[in-house]
Amino acid sequence: MSPPAAHDLVVRGGRVLDPETGHDAVADVGVTAGIIAEVSAAPLAGRQVLDAHGQVVAPGWIDLHSHAQTLAGHRLQALDGVTTALELEAGASPVAWAYAVAAAEGRPLNYGFSASWTQARMAAVAGITTTGGLSEVLRHIADPAWQAPATDRTAGALLGLLRRDLADGALGIGILLGYAPGVDPIEYLSLALLAAQAGVPTFTHARNLVERVPDIPMDGAEELVKAAATTGAHMHYCHVNSTSLRQIDRVLSLVERVRAEGGRVSTEAYPYGAGMTGIGAHFLAPERLAALGMRPDSIVYAVTGERVADADRLREIRAADPGGLAFTHALDETLPADLAFLDRAVLADSTVIGSDAMPLTWTGGPPDPRAWPLPPTAVTHPRTAGTFSKFLRRYVRETGSLTLMDAVRRCTLTPAEILGDSVPAMRRKGRVRTGCDADLVVFDPETVSDQATYSHTTRPSTGYRHVLVMGEPVVRDSALIPTALPGRPVRR
Repeated sequence: MSPPAAHDLVVRGGRVLDPETGHDAVADVGVTAGIIAEVSAAPLAGRQVLDAHGQVVAPGWIDLHSHAQTLAGHRLQALDGVTTALELEAGASPVAWAYAVAAAEGRPLNYGFSASWTQARMAAVAGITTTGGLSEVLRHIADPAWQAPATDRTAGALLGLLRRDLADGALGIGILLGYAPGVDPIEYLSLALLAAQAGVPTFTHARNLVERVPDIPMDGAEELVKAAATTGAHMHYCHVNSTSLRQIDRVLSLVERVRAEGGRVSTEAYPYGAGMTGIGAHFLAPERLAALGMRPDSIVYAVTGERVADADRLREIRAADPGGLAFTHALDETLPADLAFLDRAVLADSTVIGSDAMPLTWTGGPPDPRAWPLPPTAVTHPRTAGTFSKFLRRYVRETGSLTLMDAVRRCTLTPAEILGDSVPAMRRKGRVRTGCDADLVVFDPETVSDQATYSHTTRPSTGYRHVLVMGEPVVRDSALIPTALPGRPVRR
């Protein structure tokens, strides 16, 4: 008899977790042509073998909310176990441009984009050229022109741009509504209706809540779930932890009630008390900070590392560099009450884990974009490098709030299912099954941990032995492979 044909690669002897079937057993995983060809309790032959004894083998983490769409950002996320990093909250417009740039540069991780309401609105309402992705959004984030009321003509042009981007493969509609909170609620409803007609989700940074801003046009949580109930669209509530803060119980109760009635609403959270955004954001104006329970010195300007001294200094920075990234310390993780609010956001039944990974700020001028390891002049939010590892460390190993399988599901299968109805490629991700994409992570659940802090923001996570994207190692024996660029576009 002929010996069995060798697979391209075999991941040998690990504890294989598949959150879709509940499979939890030691097995070999055979990979051929980037696809899982076999999961076997018996040893498999492979031209390349990766040792996984004593380790867990799981689907690679799927991040629905990553703004770190560069080589450096992807590398940090690969060392946090991520294999697919999608830009769905801010999105991109024109989306074809964003896909073309990523393909030309090459990416370690799979990538994809939603259609950007923000960029389309900047173009249609204010005439702002937005090719350039998130950096252009941040540069114009404080410009009141794009936040102005839409006319019938500009509203039609806005929807036309979003339809174009959906036709070009966008994965949904990303809506930064919290950055333009005066927009007519009818416009938001029209976006949900467009998404429902196209059969795609929306990904919303919601408006503020009525408890904090009583005269807001509509409560952000009420608006999102109403759109789901009215149009039938799948409404994804981005970083519910940072937009709900101490009102999280009311928001989650509302979400669960609408879900019980059949509304398609999902939530997402990251396990950090501080956020990060452009310092020119509407809600960071000095006169609006109190609504978030913040003061000027709750903000740290990433470009210089300074904690903003007072309202005058905040106004000065906002005028000079509105797109400059800043840490926003809204919940204090050292306070048990604040940590409990954060825990409830992360552990809610509707929640998946999304990092909200941020672009790098270079405090000493940008280095070679392909340089690795990163120089100390690179600054980002620690969630870029550590979200998924911190989630596993805290909620599985330290508090026991989740089983390992439940935690893996929130990082893999559930985010894949949010997109699965409209994106066939996602039906092959988030699973360790024959015929699925070989996006795999091999890690030690007893040691996996985040290392990045607010002082040392780019320290890679630890505990990952191997990370494979489409069957190619991007992390092998705990070391990043800088030349590995197997990431593929995910399109609708």
